[in-house]
This record gives sequence, C-alpha cells and structure tokens, in this order.
Amino acid sequence: MSTCGFRVGTNLWRLRSALPRLLLGLGLLVGLQGPPCAAFYLPGLAPVNFCEADRETAACKSSIALFVNRLDSVESVLPYEYNTFDFCQDSEKKSPSENLGQVLFGEQITSSPYQFSFNKTETCVKVCVKSYDIANEDQMKKLAFLKKGIELSYQHHWIIDNMPVIWCRDMEDGQKYCTPGFPIGCFITEGGLSKDACVINENKRVKWASRWDYILESMPHTNIQWFSIMNSFFIVLFLSGMVATVILRTLYRDIIRYNQMTSSEEAQDEFGWKLVHGDVFRPPRYGMLLSVFLGQGIQVLIMTFITLFLACLGFLSASKRGALMTCAIVLWVLLGTPAGYVSAKMYKTFKGVNWNTNFLLTALLCPGIVVIDLFTMNIILWVEGSSAAISFGTLISILAVWFGISVPLTFFGAYFGSKKKFGSPVHINQIPRHVPLQTFSTKTLFGIILGGILPFGCIFIQLFFILNSIWSHQIYFMFGFLFLVFIILLITCSEATVLLCYFHLCAEDYHWWWRAFFTSSFTAVYFFMYAIYYFFTKLQITGMASTVLYFGYTMIMVLIFFLFTGTIGFFSCFWFVTKIYSVVKVD
Repeated sequence: MSTCGFRVGTNLWRLRSALPRLLLGLGLLVGLQGPPCAAFYLPGLAPVNFCEADRETAACKSSIALFVNRLDSVESVLPYEYNTFDFCQDSEKKSPSENLGQVLFGEQITSSPYQFSFNKTETCVKVCVKSYDIANEDQMKKLAFLKKGIELSYQHHWIIDNMPVIWCRDMEDGQKYCTPGFPIGCFITEGGLSKDACVINENKRVKWASRWDYILESMPHTNIQWFSIMNSFFIVLFLSGMVATVILRTLYRDIIRYNQMTSSEEAQDEFGWKLVHGDVFRPPRYGMLLSVFLGQGIQVLIMTFITLFLACLGFLSASKRGALMTCAIVLWVLLGTPAGYVSAKMYKTFKGVNWNTNFLLTALLCPGIVVIDLFTMNIILWVEGSSAAISFGTLISILAVWFGISVPLTFFGAYFGSKKKFGSPVHINQIPRHVPLQTFSTKTLFGIILGGILPFGCIFIQLFFILNSIWSHQIYFMFGFLFLVFIILLITCSEATVLLCYFHLCAEDYHWWWRAFFTSSFTAVYFFMYAIYYFFTKLQITGMASTVLYFGYTMIMVLIFFLFTGTIGFFSCFWFVTKIYSVVKVD
C-alpha cells in the first residue's frame, strides 16, 4: 500500500479586542501534497489512500476528516471538551470508538466542522461567525471563559489521519521546538508583552512511514538519555563490584571457616551473621500487612514489566491513543492470581492463620486507596466541569471489573498460596535473641535512607521526561530507554538491599523483613520529593483545584512505585538470606 506525504501548518486568524488584546485562533491552513511513496509502519494502523476529488474511488478518498480532542494547558491541570469554549460545532457529531485508557484520561474525540480536501490548499476559510451581546449574561460568560482559556494558554488538539496537528516555534538557540496541539489564541498584556503563541510556523512534508519522526525528533534529548543510561550503568557496576566482593570473598570465606569448625570452643568464637541463625527467620511484626504489600507489589511489578516490554516493541505507540493505559489496567486485572498467591504464601510463612482476611486485604486495600483517591479527584473535576471527569457509568464499570474479575482471581491465587509456606533452612529459637546496641551507621533509619538514594539516581532523568509527558503535554516515545532504565532499577534495588541486609546481619540485627522492603521502597519518598520540586520549579500551574489534582495523581504514582520497588528489594534479600543460611552447617 502507498500513500502520499502531507504538510500540516497552522495560521491563526487574529481578532483584537479591548486591553488586554486577545487574538483568537479561528482558522487552519492545511496543504496536502507530494508524490506517492511506499510505506511500511510497524505496528500501527494501515495507511489510508487519498486522491483528488476528480479521481475519488471507493478505495481512495478526497475528503479528509478532522477530529477534535479535549483542550488542555500547561498552566492548568483541568482539561475541557471542545464545545466548552463555544467554538464552531459540527452539525452531525461523530465520535470514533474509544478504549478504556482514553476514557480514564478523559479524551473526548469528536468530529469537527472543518472540511479539507486532498491536495487542495485553502487559507483562512471562514467556518462560522460568533457574536456576543453585552446585555446577554450567558453569552458574556462564554466570552469570559474563552478569554480565560487564552490567558491560561489552552491548546487545541486536532487530529488529521490519526496525526496530531503540531505547533512549531523557533527557540533562542536556533533550534525548532514542536509540541502537539496549538494555542486557541494569543494573549497580549496591557504593556504589549505577548506570549509564545503569537508566533506560529509551518511544518515540513514527510513520508507516511516516518510521519511521526519529525514530531518526535524535535522533542527528545537523546544525549541526555544516553548520559542517564551511562550514569545508571556505572552505579550498577559499583554495586555489582561490592556484592561480588561480599559474596565471593568475605561471605565465602566465612562459610568455609564456619563449616570447618569441629569443637565447641571454636563455635564460641563465632561472630557476625552466623550468631543470629536461630532468629533470622523469626516472623516479623505486622506480617499480615507486609504480605499484602508483597502481593500487590508482585502484581504491579509484572504489570509494569509486560507493559514496558510491549511498549518497547512498539505495540503501544503514540498513534494508538490510550493503548498504554488500557494495557496496564487489563494486565493488572488479570494478574490478581499471582498477587493472591504470593500474599497468601508469605502470610503462611509468617505463621498467619487468618488467610481469609489476608485475601480480602490483598484484593481491596491498595486498589481501594487508589479508587478513593480517584473518586475524590473526580468530584473536583465534576465541580470544575472538566472533560477529564469520569462518568458515573464508567465508575460503575470499573468497580464491576474490579470485583467481578480481579477479586475472584485474587481469591483463586490465595487459595493455592495458603496451602504451603516457604521452608526455613534453619531452626527458629523459642526465645528471641537480644539485639546488641547498634551504631549510627547500622541503625535501620540510616540504612533505609541510604538504600533509596542509588536507585533514585538511576531514574531521576527519565522521571523528568515522564513528568513532562504527563503535565507538560509532551509525547513520550522513548520506551526503549525507559525499559532499559527499568531493568537497571531492578538490579540496583536488589543489590543495594542485599548489601545493607548483609551489613545488618553482621551487626547481629536479625530484624530484616520490613527493613528489606523499606530499603528499596524508600526510593518512592525521593520520587515524591522530586515531584514537589518539579511542581514549584518546572510547572506554571495555578489554582487550588489544579494543585490538588497534581498531588492526588502524584500520590497514586508514588504508591505504585512504593509497592513494586519494595517487593524487588524484599525478595532479593529473602533469596540472599535463604541461600547463605542453607549452605552453613548449623548445630
């Protein structure tokens, strides 16, 4: 199949009003031209053939549909539907099918009154005329809302042939910066100072197979990405060297020496981690809560891994709107079985007996926190009239999927997980051993704070681009980098937790269960601190509602990050402790 390249440019029709002068964007210049070209796009939708009106056939269209999406702004978290701003409306509204991700993100894609023909250039064609009567209160409210939208830099998001209309501008360093969407107008202050929206440049011609490239090439900072990867790689090398030193030299030498002891006098000279062999597998306090966190962490960890892997292969590309969120939610729902299994098995290992309560908490606790958070923010969106507000029917559908699919699958996993526990390689003493007074460097809080620094150092640059894509409305597409950083994060969390666990065992502190979880999950605290820094230094968000929404969504991301990083550290440490005590001869 083949198609032709096309050019999309924007030209705003300016309308001046009283000070401050507002220039309203009411037109679009679109030129479609270029020779036929072979195209191959993997994955994605099949290309559509376009031709001139006099050559139109059933397989070749001349009319090009333009759809409009919700409008958003970098200065406000609240998105609004297209018709909220009193723009020209389509008499026969048509909406393409929406997936779950689009619904949850509040994308309201609908048809528009703008008509375009293939290979026909039209400039500033008037679609409709809006007039506002000062005596009409309703009309003045609409005009005031439109002015406020221009002042807050709200942007159109138009879609032509599944491609966003792009606004490009020249930066001070001579480079061109492109962003999806273009401003609804230009705001000029009383002093004559205009915002960036007053300058709009045309975009170039591209081939269909690479039509996303010219958009994405203006946004990435590949050199920064490679710097981030190299920085993370050296952190992993450093930790790997330390782990190799501990396991291959110190620990191996200790095991050989301990297993060669033949007399009780030699055994009395034991020191370090060997002395706590009778207490190291003693069940922790609040084992129910820890097992619930581990079950939910496994569910989120597997979901994240599969989603990023599919995105890395291109199956969740930018051309498939909402596909990433849809994939993540579907995977989370279907992964209730491993969550219930791991939670019940760990709870059984902790000698718990109320496995029914464990199952209910695994299925309801963390998802319930997320649902309550989303419902609270949804009330704010309803009050503000935002298009991101989830309808009541959608909320009922989400609850039905949760209780109808996820909860039964969690029960299924918990039923089998409660049958057998993880075996302990050593006998547990009846009387707990006294933990010696710890130095500052071996205290729990110090180890937890230190353990989260290195994993966060591996991800903070990627975190910046992810937050930009969410709050600054930029397209994130570097999933190959993200998947690689995710793998590095897994390794870093594991190695940092194992090292600190070994040091604490050598200090005869056998309370490692919760410490192993919190050592790596403390990375989420640094995540939250960075999100606060990003809010005050990188964003221009104003208003209490937008601030509450920002931190509400941030808390959900922090909770998810807390669960899967803590789970990584815990099971790495669990494997390490089980291995070292299973190869030691214990009398």
